[in-house]
Amino acid sequence: MRIARSAAVLSGLVGLTACASAGGRATSPTWEAFAVRFASIPRFPVRALIAGSDTSRRLDIAMMVWPLRAPNGDLVLVDAGFTREKFVTQWKPAAYVTPDSALRRAGFDPARVTDIIVTHIHWDHADGVERFPNARVWLQRAEFEYYVGADGSAKDRAIDPEVAAMYRRLFDAGRIRLAEGDSTEIRPGVRVYLGGKHTFASQYVSAQTAEGRVVIASDNAYLYENLERRRPIAQTLDSLSNLAAQSRMQRLATTPRLVVPGHDPAVFDRLPAAGNGSVAIRSACVCGKAGNGTARAIARAVLVSRVRRSEATTPLLPPPSSPWRPRSPPSARPRAASARSRGSAACTWRVRASAS
Repeated sequence: MRIARSAAVLSGLVGLTACASAGGRATSPTWEAFAVRFASIPRFPVRALIAGSDTSRRLDIAMMVWPLRAPNGDLVLVDAGFTREKFVTQWKPAAYVTPDSALRRAGFDPARVTDIIVTHIHWDHADGVERFPNARVWLQRAEFEYYVGADGSAKDRAIDPEVAAMYRRLFDAGRIRLAEGDSTEIRPGVRVYLGGKHTFASQYVSAQTAEGRVVIASDNAYLYENLERRRPIAQTLDSLSNLAAQSRMQRLATTPRLVVPGHDPAVFDRLPAAGNGSVAIRSACVCGKAGNGTARAIARAVLVSRVRRSEATTPLLPPPSSPWRPRSPPSARPRAASARSRGSAACTWRVRASAS
Protein backbone atom coordinates (compact mmCIF):
# COMPACT_ATOMS: atom_id res chain seq x y z
CA MET A 1 0.00 0.00 0.00
CA ARG A 2 2.81 2.38 0.89
CA ILE A 3 4.44 1.66 -2.47
CA ALA A 4 1.15 2.42 -4.16
CA ARG A 5 0.94 5.75 -2.32
CA SER A 6 4.49 6.57 -3.32
CA ALA A 7 3.61 5.89 -6.94
CA ALA A 8 0.58 8.15 -6.62
CA VAL A 9 2.74 10.94 -5.25
CA LEU A 10 5.19 10.50 -8.13
CA SER A 11 2.33 10.65 -10.61
CA GLY A 12 0.93 13.77 -8.99
CA LEU A 13 4.32 15.48 -9.21
CA VAL A 14 4.86 14.77 -12.90
CA GLY A 15 3.16 18.02 -13.87
CA LEU A 16 5.28 20.00 -11.43
CA THR A 17 8.51 18.43 -12.68
CA ALA A 18 7.46 19.01 -16.29
CA CYS A 19 6.74 22.63 -15.51
CA ALA A 20 10.13 22.96 -13.87
CA SER A 21 11.77 21.42 -16.93
CA ALA A 22 9.88 23.82 -19.20
CA GLY A 23 11.14 26.67 -17.08
CA GLY A 24 14.66 25.34 -17.55
CA ARG A 25 14.34 25.27 -21.32
CA ALA A 26 13.29 28.93 -21.32
CA THR A 27 16.10 30.31 -19.17
CA SER A 28 17.61 32.06 -22.22
CA PRO A 29 14.75 34.30 -23.42
CA THR A 30 14.48 35.08 -27.10
CA TRP A 31 11.68 37.64 -27.13
CA GLU A 32 9.55 39.57 -24.68
CA ALA A 33 5.95 40.10 -25.80
CA PHE A 34 3.60 42.95 -24.86
CA ALA A 35 0.20 44.40 -25.69
CA VAL A 36 -0.09 48.19 -25.90
CA ARG A 37 -3.44 50.00 -26.06
CA PHE A 38 -3.61 53.20 -28.10
CA ALA A 39 -7.40 53.73 -28.08
CA SER A 40 -10.78 52.20 -27.33
CA ILE A 41 -13.96 52.22 -29.40
CA PRO A 42 -16.96 52.58 -27.08
CA ARG A 43 -20.07 50.42 -27.25
CA PHE A 44 -19.01 48.31 -30.17
CA PRO A 45 -21.66 45.69 -31.10
CA VAL A 46 -20.53 42.25 -29.97
CA ARG A 47 -22.55 40.67 -32.79
CA ALA A 48 -19.84 42.05 -35.13
CA LEU A 49 -17.21 40.13 -33.16
CA ILE A 50 -18.80 36.81 -32.19
CA ALA A 51 -20.99 34.90 -34.62
CA GLY A 52 -24.53 34.55 -33.31
CA SER A 53 -24.08 36.89 -30.36
CA ASP A 54 -26.98 38.74 -28.70
CA THR A 55 -27.69 41.84 -30.76
CA SER A 56 -28.09 43.96 -27.63
CA ARG A 57 -24.57 43.36 -26.31
CA ARG A 58 -22.03 46.19 -26.45
CA LEU A 59 -18.37 46.30 -25.47
CA ASP A 60 -15.72 49.03 -25.30
CA ILE A 61 -13.17 47.26 -27.45
CA ALA A 62 -9.43 47.84 -27.11
CA MET A 63 -7.34 49.00 -30.05
CA MET A 64 -3.90 47.45 -29.66
CA VAL A 65 -0.48 46.89 -31.14
CA TRP A 66 1.86 44.16 -29.93
CA PRO A 67 5.59 44.88 -29.63
CA LEU A 68 8.01 41.97 -29.45
CA ARG A 69 11.35 42.93 -27.93
CA ALA A 70 14.57 41.11 -28.82
CA PRO A 71 17.45 40.73 -26.35
CA ASN A 72 19.34 43.54 -28.13
CA GLY A 73 16.37 45.92 -27.75
CA ASP A 74 15.14 45.73 -31.34
CA LEU A 75 11.37 45.66 -31.73
CA VAL A 76 9.17 43.66 -34.05
CA LEU A 77 5.73 45.27 -34.04
CA VAL A 78 2.63 43.19 -34.73
CA ASP A 79 0.19 45.53 -36.50
CA ALA A 80 0.51 49.29 -36.66
CA GLY A 81 -2.90 50.70 -35.76
CA PHE A 82 -4.29 53.73 -37.57
CA THR A 83 -3.42 57.40 -37.84
CA ARG A 84 -5.49 58.98 -40.64
CA GLU A 85 -7.76 61.74 -39.45
CA LYS A 86 -10.73 60.38 -41.40
CA PHE A 87 -10.68 57.16 -39.35
CA VAL A 88 -10.48 59.08 -36.09
CA THR A 89 -13.37 61.29 -37.20
CA GLN A 90 -15.52 58.40 -38.38
CA TRP A 91 -14.99 56.00 -35.46
CA LYS A 92 -14.49 58.52 -32.63
CA PRO A 93 -12.09 56.38 -30.57
CA ALA A 94 -11.77 57.18 -26.88
CA ALA A 95 -8.39 58.11 -25.38
CA TYR A 96 -6.78 57.96 -28.81
CA VAL A 97 -3.07 58.51 -29.31
CA THR A 98 -1.06 57.50 -32.35
CA PRO A 99 0.42 54.01 -32.03
CA ASP A 100 3.99 55.31 -31.95
CA SER A 101 3.01 57.69 -29.14
CA ALA A 102 1.41 54.81 -27.23
CA LEU A 103 4.63 52.81 -27.56
CA ARG A 104 6.71 55.73 -26.34
CA ARG A 105 4.34 56.27 -23.40
CA ALA A 106 4.70 52.58 -22.48
CA GLY A 107 8.49 52.81 -22.46
CA PHE A 108 9.34 51.58 -25.97
CA ASP A 109 11.42 53.53 -28.48
CA PRO A 110 9.54 53.60 -31.83
CA ALA A 111 12.87 54.15 -33.59
CA ARG A 112 13.87 50.60 -32.55
CA VAL A 113 11.08 49.04 -34.62
CA THR A 114 12.89 47.08 -37.32
CA ASP A 115 9.95 45.04 -38.64
CA ILE A 116 6.17 45.37 -38.68
CA ILE A 117 4.06 42.26 -39.18
CA VAL A 118 0.72 43.36 -40.60
CA THR A 119 -1.77 40.62 -39.85
CA HIS A 120 -4.29 41.86 -42.43
CA ILE A 121 -5.16 44.89 -44.54
CA HIS A 122 -8.00 46.44 -42.54
CA TRP A 123 -7.50 50.12 -41.74
CA ASP A 124 -7.29 49.73 -37.95
CA HIS A 125 -4.33 47.35 -38.22
CA ALA A 126 -2.55 48.38 -41.42
CA ASP A 127 -2.81 52.16 -41.65
CA GLY A 128 -0.13 53.25 -39.17
CA VAL A 129 2.99 51.76 -40.80
CA GLU A 130 4.32 55.11 -42.03
CA ARG A 131 4.86 56.17 -38.41
CA PHE A 132 7.80 53.76 -38.44
CA PRO A 133 9.88 54.88 -41.43
CA ASN A 134 12.83 52.54 -40.80
CA ALA A 135 10.82 49.33 -40.51
CA ARG A 136 10.35 46.55 -43.01
CA VAL A 137 6.64 45.76 -43.44
CA TRP A 138 5.64 42.09 -43.62
CA LEU A 139 2.41 40.97 -45.27
CA GLN A 140 1.33 37.68 -46.75
CA ARG A 141 1.95 37.65 -50.50
CA ALA A 142 -1.56 36.32 -51.12
CA GLU A 143 -3.05 39.13 -49.00
CA PHE A 144 -1.09 41.83 -50.78
CA GLU A 145 -1.82 40.56 -54.29
CA TYR A 146 -5.51 39.99 -53.56
CA TYR A 147 -6.18 43.50 -52.26
CA VAL A 148 -3.59 45.89 -53.75
CA GLY A 149 -3.64 46.63 -57.47
CA ALA A 150 -0.53 47.14 -59.57
CA ASP A 151 -1.54 50.78 -59.94
CA GLY A 152 -2.18 51.18 -56.21
CA SER A 153 -5.93 50.80 -56.51
CA ALA A 154 -8.04 48.88 -54.02
CA LYS A 155 -9.06 45.58 -55.61
CA ASP A 156 -11.65 44.83 -52.94
CA ARG A 157 -13.79 46.96 -50.65
CA ALA A 158 -12.19 45.38 -47.57
CA ILE A 159 -9.15 47.62 -48.03
CA ASP A 160 -9.40 51.39 -47.80
CA PRO A 161 -8.32 53.04 -51.11
CA GLU A 162 -5.80 55.30 -49.37
CA VAL A 163 -4.32 52.35 -47.50
CA ALA A 164 -4.04 50.39 -50.75
CA ALA A 165 -2.24 53.28 -52.46
CA MET A 166 0.16 53.59 -49.50
CA TYR A 167 1.04 49.89 -49.62
CA ARG A 168 1.78 50.08 -53.35
CA ARG A 169 4.10 53.04 -52.69
CA LEU A 170 5.85 51.14 -49.92
CA PHE A 171 6.21 48.10 -52.18
CA ASP A 172 7.71 50.19 -54.97
CA ALA A 173 10.10 51.73 -52.42
CA GLY A 174 11.31 48.27 -51.38
CA ARG A 175 9.90 48.35 -47.86
CA ILE A 176 7.34 45.56 -48.24
CA ARG A 177 8.41 41.99 -47.51
CA LEU A 178 6.02 39.27 -48.65
CA ALA A 179 5.63 36.21 -46.44
CA GLU A 180 5.29 33.02 -48.45
CA GLY A 181 2.51 31.11 -46.79
CA ASP A 182 1.96 29.23 -43.55
CA SER A 183 4.55 28.89 -40.76
CA THR A 184 6.91 31.42 -42.29
CA GLU A 185 9.75 32.59 -40.07
CA ILE A 186 10.04 36.38 -39.94
CA ARG A 187 12.96 36.45 -37.53
CA PRO A 188 14.39 33.61 -35.43
CA GLY A 189 11.72 32.77 -32.87
CA VAL A 190 8.94 34.69 -34.65
CA ARG A 191 6.60 32.98 -37.13
CA VAL A 192 3.36 33.73 -38.94
CA TYR A 193 0.52 31.31 -39.69
CA LEU A 194 -2.47 31.20 -42.01
CA GLY A 195 -6.01 29.85 -41.65
CA GLY A 196 -7.91 32.46 -39.63
CA LYS A 197 -9.65 33.73 -42.79
CA HIS A 198 -10.61 37.06 -41.30
CA THR A 199 -9.50 38.39 -44.68
CA PHE A 200 -8.26 36.52 -47.75
CA ALA A 201 -4.89 35.62 -46.19
CA SER A 202 -4.94 37.04 -42.67
CA GLN A 203 -2.13 35.79 -40.48
CA TYR A 204 -1.45 35.36 -36.78
CA VAL A 205 1.92 35.42 -35.04
CA SER A 206 3.89 33.31 -32.59
CA ALA A 207 6.94 34.40 -30.62
CA GLN A 208 9.22 32.30 -28.44
CA THR A 209 9.60 33.91 -25.01
CA ALA A 210 11.17 33.01 -21.69
CA GLU A 211 7.93 31.32 -20.60
CA GLY A 212 7.25 29.54 -23.86
CA ARG A 213 5.47 30.32 -27.08
CA VAL A 214 3.11 33.29 -27.22
CA VAL A 215 0.45 33.55 -29.96
CA ILE A 216 -0.97 36.89 -31.06
CA ALA A 217 -4.29 36.18 -32.74
CA SER A 218 -5.09 39.71 -33.89
CA ASP A 219 -8.54 39.68 -35.52
CA ASN A 220 -8.48 35.96 -36.19
CA ALA A 221 -9.91 35.78 -32.64
CA TYR A 222 -11.41 39.08 -31.49
CA LEU A 223 -12.18 38.17 -27.88
CA TYR A 224 -11.32 35.56 -25.27
CA GLU A 225 -14.92 34.44 -25.68
CA ASN A 226 -14.17 33.29 -29.23
CA LEU A 227 -11.39 31.06 -27.93
CA GLU A 228 -12.97 29.82 -24.72
CA ARG A 229 -16.44 29.10 -26.10
CA ARG A 230 -15.25 27.96 -29.54
CA ARG A 231 -17.20 30.63 -31.36
CA PRO A 232 -16.03 31.81 -34.80
CA ILE A 233 -15.49 35.48 -35.37
CA ALA A 234 -18.44 37.20 -36.99
CA GLN A 235 -16.36 38.66 -39.81
CA THR A 236 -14.71 35.70 -41.49
CA LEU A 237 -14.65 34.27 -44.99
CA ASP A 238 -14.75 30.70 -43.62
CA SER A 239 -16.12 29.93 -40.15
CA LEU A 240 -14.80 26.36 -40.04
CA SER A 241 -11.32 27.46 -41.05
CA ASN A 242 -11.47 30.18 -38.40
CA LEU A 243 -12.39 27.69 -35.67
CA ALA A 244 -9.63 25.35 -36.80
CA ALA A 245 -7.14 28.22 -36.64
CA GLN A 246 -8.28 29.14 -33.12
CA SER A 247 -7.74 25.53 -32.00
CA ARG A 248 -4.33 25.54 -33.61
CA MET A 249 -3.40 28.77 -31.79
CA GLN A 250 -4.09 27.06 -28.47
CA ARG A 251 -1.98 24.07 -29.47
CA LEU A 252 0.89 26.28 -30.62
CA ALA A 253 0.92 28.32 -27.42
CA THR A 254 2.67 26.88 -24.37
CA THR A 255 -0.55 27.53 -22.40
CA PRO A 256 -3.91 28.94 -23.57
CA ARG A 257 -3.24 31.97 -21.36
CA LEU A 258 -0.54 32.96 -23.85
CA VAL A 259 -2.99 33.31 -26.74
CA VAL A 260 -3.91 36.99 -27.01
CA PRO A 261 -7.09 38.07 -28.86
CA GLY A 262 -7.22 41.15 -31.05
CA HIS A 263 -9.67 43.53 -29.36
CA ASP A 264 -10.58 42.24 -25.91
CA PRO A 265 -10.20 44.85 -23.14
CA ALA A 266 -9.86 41.93 -20.71
CA VAL A 267 -6.30 41.51 -22.00
CA PHE A 268 -5.42 44.40 -19.67
CA ASP A 269 -7.07 42.67 -16.72
CA ARG A 270 -5.79 39.14 -17.25
CA LEU A 271 -2.14 39.92 -17.96
CA PRO A 272 0.37 41.68 -15.69
CA ALA A 273 0.89 45.40 -16.14
CA ALA A 274 4.18 46.34 -17.76
CA GLY A 275 3.98 50.09 -18.31
CA ASN A 276 1.61 52.93 -19.04
CA GLY A 277 -1.16 51.38 -21.13
CA SER A 278 0.67 48.09 -21.65
CA VAL A 279 0.77 44.55 -20.30
CA ALA A 280 3.35 41.78 -20.55
CA ILE A 281 2.18 38.63 -22.32
CA ARG A 282 3.33 35.98 -19.91
CA SER A 283 1.87 33.20 -17.81
CA ALA A 284 1.13 33.47 -14.10
CA CYS A 285 2.39 29.92 -13.54
CA VAL A 286 4.11 29.99 -10.18
CA CYS A 287 6.56 27.29 -11.27
CA GLY A 288 7.79 29.52 -14.03
CA LYS A 289 8.25 32.36 -11.56
CA ALA A 290 9.97 30.10 -9.08
CA GLY A 291 12.46 29.02 -11.69
CA ASN A 292 13.76 25.63 -12.67
CA GLY A 293 15.93 25.01 -9.59
CA THR A 294 13.31 26.09 -7.06
CA ALA A 295 10.53 24.06 -8.68
CA ARG A 296 12.66 20.94 -8.81
CA ALA A 297 13.66 21.40 -5.15
CA ILE A 298 9.99 21.69 -4.16
CA ALA A 299 9.19 18.53 -6.11
CA ARG A 300 11.98 16.56 -4.44
CA ALA A 301 11.16 17.81 -0.94
CA VAL A 302 7.46 17.02 -1.26
CA LEU A 303 8.17 13.59 -2.68
CA VAL A 304 10.51 12.65 0.17
CA SER A 305 8.15 13.91 2.86
CA ARG A 306 5.14 12.11 1.39
CA VAL A 307 6.96 8.80 0.96
CA ARG A 308 8.09 8.87 4.60
CA ARG A 309 4.62 9.47 5.96
CA SER A 310 2.60 6.58 7.31
CA GLU A 311 -0.36 5.10 5.54
CA ALA A 312 -2.65 7.19 7.72
CA THR A 313 -1.33 10.49 6.43
CA THR A 314 -3.49 13.16 4.87
CA PRO A 315 -5.07 11.90 1.60
CA LEU A 316 -3.60 13.12 -1.65
CA LEU A 317 -6.32 15.71 -2.17
CA PRO A 318 -6.19 19.49 -2.00
CA PRO A 319 -6.92 21.02 1.42
CA PRO A 320 -10.25 22.83 1.95
CA SER A 321 -8.51 26.18 1.43
CA SER A 322 -7.30 25.16 -2.01
CA PRO A 323 -8.97 26.85 -5.00
CA TRP A 324 -9.38 23.45 -6.61
CA ARG A 325 -12.86 22.25 -7.54
CA PRO A 326 -13.84 18.83 -8.92
CA ARG A 327 -13.55 18.90 -12.69
CA SER A 328 -16.45 17.88 -14.86
CA PRO A 329 -15.87 15.01 -17.29
CA PRO A 330 -14.05 16.06 -20.48
CA SER A 331 -17.20 15.56 -22.52
CA ALA A 332 -19.00 18.16 -20.40
CA ARG A 333 -16.35 20.84 -20.85
CA PRO A 334 -15.82 23.08 -23.86
CA ARG A 335 -12.62 21.89 -25.55
CA ALA A 336 -10.96 25.29 -25.38
CA ALA A 337 -11.57 25.52 -21.63
CA SER A 338 -10.07 22.15 -20.67
CA ALA A 339 -7.08 22.54 -18.38
CA ARG A 340 -3.63 21.44 -19.47
CA SER A 341 -0.99 20.24 -17.07
CA ARG A 342 1.27 22.99 -18.39
CA GLY A 343 -1.39 25.70 -18.04
CA SER A 344 -1.12 28.32 -15.34
CA ALA A 345 -4.13 27.18 -13.27
CA ALA A 346 -3.17 23.51 -13.28
CA CYS A 347 0.45 24.34 -12.57
CA THR A 348 -0.45 26.61 -9.63
CA TRP A 349 -2.72 23.94 -8.13
CA ARG A 350 -0.02 21.27 -8.27
CA VAL A 351 2.41 23.37 -6.27
CA ARG A 352 -0.17 24.38 -3.68
CA ALA A 353 -1.61 20.90 -3.28
CA SER A 354 1.75 19.16 -3.12
CA ALA A 355 3.16 21.63 -0.63
CA SER A 356 0.22 21.27 1.76
